[in-house]
Amino acid sequence: MSETALPAAAPRRTPGTPALAVLRRAGGLRLIERHARAYRHSWLVFASGFLEPVFYLLSVGLGLGVLVGKVPGPAGQLVSYRAFVAPGLLAVSAMNGAIYDSTFNVYGRLKWDKLYDSVLATPIRPRQLAAGEIGWALLRGAAYAAAFTLVMLAMGLIGSPWAALDVPAAVLTGFAFAALGMSGTTYLRSWQDLEYVTLASLPLFLFSATFYPLSVYPRPVQLIVEVTPLYQGVVLLRDLTLGAAGPGLLWRAAYLAALGVAGLYAAGRRIATLLLV
Repeated sequence: MSETALPAAAPRRTPGTPALAVLRRAGGLRLIERHARAYRHSWLVFASGFLEPVFYLLSVGLGLGVLVGKVPGPAGQLVSYRAFVAPGLLAVSAMNGAIYDSTFNVYGRLKWDKLYDSVLATPIRPRQLAAGEIGWALLRGAAYAAAFTLVMLAMGLIGSPWAALDVPAAVLTGFAFAALGMSGTTYLRSWQDLEYVTLASLPLFLFSATFYPLSVYPRPVQLIVEVTPLYQGVVLLRDLTLGAAGPGLLWRAAYLAALGVAGLYAAGRRIATLLLV
């Protein structure tokens, strides 16, 4: 008696199969989608980080810039004070968008909402979670940078084709701050500890050559400023915007990228230590 051949049963999907690997790789994107949906109802909060540096730029341009006049640019050429300050504020805009989302909001999701406990109950792993959070902070920083660049263009403060790289450079700056911000947030113990974020970001904003050249500082202070990430972003964006781009900008970009990668790795490790042990 002949037997009818039956089709082979489909292999059961177990952890480690390609389907689960795809889900894990896409986990960061799912987290970004979740945040985008959540912010549809609080878009004013999203936009607030962009307005602060714009107000600074307008106040400098309409007030202090008239009194200061022209200042030496990165290549030694004289430029208006508005043109000198604007790229620095663009770096600040990218920093604000990235660091506040990766600190205050991450702390709330980690300690208050317990969102990450639910996320890690899915196939998403700590490294994908960290990548998703940092990716969302980067999108926020990129939105601020793009909008601020349009403001600069409308005010006639862009004088070089190299300025086309301003938004990618601002995103790179945001990457460094988002990754460092998230990794640092995992060590905070209470809401009061978030004051350290302001304690770190405010001096960077004021002293990273945003408003005046580095040469005004004594040499010991210059050495400290030169190793800060915001200063690297300010120089990178100022040189691109004012047409002083050179090979030296590559190591500044590499510095920011290295900080971002190190912060991403540290954030993933810390999330795993806090929630999976």
